Amino acid sequence: MKKILFLTGTRADFGKIKSLISTLDRDQDFEVFVFVTGMHLQEQYGYTLIEIERCNFKNIHTFENHTHETTMDLTLAKTIEGLSAYCKQVKPDLIVVHGDRLETLAGAIVGSLNNILVAHIEGGELSGTVDELIRHSVSKLSHIHFVSNNEAAKRLKQMGEIESSIFTIGSPDIDIMFSDNLPDLSVVKKYYDISFENYAIVMFHPVTTEVNQMQSFAETFVKSLAADNHNYVVIYPNNDLGSQFIIEEYKKLKDNSRFRIFPSLRFEYFLTLLKNSQFIIGNSSAGIREAPYYGIPIINIGTRQQNRAVQADIINVDYGFQAIKEALSVIDTHKIKRSDASFGKGNSTALFLECLQKENIWQLNHQKQFRDRE
Repeated sequence: MKKILFLTGTRADFGKIKSLISTLDRDQDFEVFVFVTGMHLQEQYGYTLIEIERCNFKNIHTFENHTHETTMDLTLAKTIEGLSAYCKQVKPDLIVVHGDRLETLAGAIVGSLNNILVAHIEGGELSGTVDELIRHSVSKLSHIHFVSNNEAAKRLKQMGEIESSIFTIGSPDIDIMFSDNLPDLSVVKKYYDISFENYAIVMFHPVTTEVNQMQSFAETFVKSLAADNHNYVVIYPNNDLGSQFIIEEYKKLKDNSRFRIFPSLRFEYFLTLLKNSQFIIGNSSAGIREAPYYGIPIINIGTRQQNRAVQADIINVDYGFQAIKEALSVIDTHKIKRSDASFGKGNSTALFLECLQKENIWQLNHQKQFRDRE
């Protein structure tokens, strides 16, 4: 029996890996452990540990990595310390990490420095800002790569990764997006007390490399929404440096009847809301990744997704009030072409399990080697 340790620090990465954890947790060939940290344990962001506990996984371990200084380097250091101690207790055969978060980097560091195989989900992609550095650093520290598409696989080969360590499985959240288990819109609206018939979704995150300007950017963004006439379901930002500026601005909307503001939403419930929304506005990867699959119009603001926001029918604007206002004035007539299958066909979970059931993946050399491009 192989011991698999999944690491999750945010509602977003958990939504991506939830189906993978569930599949392995039910399989008698694997013993699954879930290391829960980061935003999941912060009341301000909805204490989303509750959502993980609802899944009834056999082994859940929590670790508080939030520091009063809230600087990313100290959070990283604390996460490494906590995860290292847990790995010495559990002795996993594989650590699975996702994406480009600090917790992801911590998992890759702990695994690679303790001779534990590390599998990275959705490496080889372009993120923008400091996330770009983290994602590619994690890839170089990882032994196994579960990528979303051939472009990502190509980039990893360009980075010197061995072809036999790269497995194209698609994006796991696509499995959930098109499953038959999403709740009905009426159920979601009742659960969250959303009375709007029509609404748009707001997801705006801080950009750590622009932290000195984030207060101004957040103020302009909220002022633009307040001056508009759409109804909005607003979801708090992640907990990166600068998030407090955005949260403080959202407080100005508290008594505005056109807004419903939430620290977090259950992933399946969020997908139902997104699928039925008029559009999504902000700078979340949900606007670049999930929304096109549902054919939902997107207003992408600023630089956070600049390397990802390449689809011609996404409206990309700067942080200025006038630019956002103009985008909002045309969004109701803006059409978007549904995304193709560039991030998978909804069978990522099955492909992931199939890979781990093959003996050759466990024979990969723990001592990584660089492959020059031919």
